[in-house]
Amino acid sequence: MNTAPAENAILLHACCGPCSIYCVLRLRDMGLDPTLYYYNPNIHPLSEYLRRREALLAVAQRLDVPVILPDQDTPDDAYPAPWLARVAALGDGMADMARRCPICYDIRLERAAAAARALGFTRYGTTLLYSKYQNQPAIREAGFRHAAGDLEFVDEDFRPGWQEGIRLSKEWGIYRQQYCGCVLSEFDRYHKQIPLR
Repeated sequence: MNTAPAENAILLHACCGPCSIYCVLRLRDMGLDPTLYYYNPNIHPLSEYLRRREALLAVAQRLDVPVILPDQDTPDDAYPAPWLARVAALGDGMADMARRCPICYDIRLERAAAAARALGFTRYGTTLLYSKYQNQPAIREAGFRHAAGDLEFVDEDFRPGWQEGIRLSKEWGIYRQQYCGCVLSEFDRYHKQIPLR
């Protein structure tokens, strides 16, 4: 961004295209002007990361909303090293969603808050608050902590728009993922399909 963001601008961390739809529409209804920020080093494998990235770009084009892709500027730092390093430090505890998911939120919201500051935004938020499957208290805790007084964390519960977001993503033909993002969440989603002897 070459100029300072408008007074009503918000940098919105975006986890994927489908989750972004209702969030963008709701923020606009609130008088805010979102810019999407796709930072998700947790998404594996790389082919899935790229597929979700393309879905986000399709949503952004349809809604005419700008997108920032930090992986274009710092690919080694943007994917997947930050997530791998922090989650691997949990050792056997990485299988526990209650331990690993807050780390994942923290990594993404820390980077989003830093980007908001660097780009001159005075507020930021996340589409993670749209999902009824995410740990909302942990997301909010990380969001407020990284706001640290000089940024406003927009704590909007987007879950009331869950069905509308699903409807629009299907109507628009946007790719809808089947697991949260990381290889561990993919395992949680599909491991019961392994036949037992």
